[in-house]
Amino acid sequence: MVIKRVLCPERVRRVPKQFSWVDHRLVRDKRLCGVSHPALALYLFLVTVGDADGVSYYSDATIMRDLSLQQRQLAAARSELCARGLIAYSHPLYQVLSLPSSERPLPPAPCESTPIRSYHATAAETESIGTVLRQMLGGGQ
Repeated sequence: MVIKRVLCPERVRRVPKQFSWVDHRLVRDKRLCGVSHPALALYLFLVTVGDADGVSYYSDATIMRDLSLQQRQLAAARSELCARGLIAYSHPLYQVLSLPSSERPLPPAPCESTPIRSYHATAAETESIGTVLRQMLGGGQ
């Protein structure tokens, strides 16, 4: 059984004074500039499923299924968000972190990586680099 615990007590998120759980400073302070699409999807997912302290423990399998990500994409997205100081991770717990009151850079957050299992993609699971780039640039398939 997983026991939920706060990973970074000094950075427990609180409902901002504005309307939503998603802090407007993410946009205003340009904290999301250059963040990959898988990392943005993971961040939104974690904000949505986290408890009042921002803590959740959804499994990698569930997150990958719900966000249509592969294991390596999830691991990279998680590392990216930890490096930007937006989440903390200690398997199996995630914590969406509060933003500081200033525009100063966020320190990297704890991020315990999980080992990536050996995986061989089938032809149906692979995409050409051209297809991936077109999707990233908004050109669809």
